[in-house]
Amino acid sequence: MRTARGFGFGLIAASLAAALAVAGCGERDGGTGPVKTIAFSILSSQAQAVAEPLWAPLLEDLSRAADVTVTPRFGASYAAGVEDLRAGRVQVGWFSAQPAVQALDDGDAELIARTVSTGGADSYRSVLVARKGSGVTLETLLTCDRSLSLGMGDPASTSGALAPLAFLFMPRDIRPEACFKRISVSDRDQHLFQVATGALDVAAANDVALRVLAQQNPQLAAQLEPVWISPPIPEGGILVRSDLDPVLKEKIRSFFLSYSERSGAAGDRQRQVLAGLGWSRFVAAEETYLDPVREMMAARDEAEARAKGDRAAARAAAEKRRTLQARREVRP
Repeated sequence: MRTARGFGFGLIAASLAAALAVAGCGERDGGTGPVKTIAFSILSSQAQAVAEPLWAPLLEDLSRAADVTVTPRFGASYAAGVEDLRAGRVQVGWFSAQPAVQALDDGDAELIARTVSTGGADSYRSVLVARKGSGVTLETLLTCDRSLSLGMGDPASTSGALAPLAFLFMPRDIRPEACFKRISVSDRDQHLFQVATGALDVAAANDVALRVLAQQNPQLAAQLEPVWISPPIPEGGILVRSDLDPVLKEKIRSFFLSYSERSGAAGDRQRQVLAGLGWSRFVAAEETYLDPVREMMAARDEAEARAKGDRAAARAAAEKRRTLQARREVRP
């Protein structure tokens, strides 16, 4: 027989679950009607003051197309952005490759589109830049005599942290903290300015960001030169919460996949909006296109586990890396 106390607890739990379900699906009229407001997560390595004006026209267009109010939410970090999606504080968002993998593998999100660069590429590259004429080269960078300072992105940034680790430092058994006199972790724009002015020796960026910088601030961009360029990295994508209203989800999917495809003045305007973000269009994709990033993450986890002497974790990461590698090698 259920006690009054137990029954009351059940009501509270049910009410809480319902509240969380509404939060996950967006704000509804009267709590039961169509979704009227959604939050859009933007995980950008740029400062909000720089990124927000670039995103505003796209989100305004999305709001009209989907007939919802779209409010931007800039995460304090990549991890915070992924958690916002998991907890239902945002329903849609643009995620760079590594945070996208984390959100997809947690099972809380679906991929509805991926970005294509202004040059038509479906991948981009991490770049380490130095001040032009500084004498810093890849050879001096890898000397590891603690004479240089390095700017890195958020640890969950694909081009700002993961790619330099997976492609440059780890294959050479280099731990950046033992190689450089100082490592700064901050947003990309601040690091590029510091490199250009000589306050920082080297910083991680990516080729898309450098092209955008050359358009927006050619004088600053002219002060920078690459000292290392990574292999291709999958572009980021648009994710939605799995429990988002299916009708609204399809409206959002259709909006992104058709954006910039129109002819005439309307299409020209949309293409200009995307160009400001470094993209030309959005295309459909299976989430397996992010497997190269999963492989990089597994290689990083394996190296970190070995450095800590955690053999079990190292074996698990190595097995995951080998599985992903085998899948890549047999894929046509």
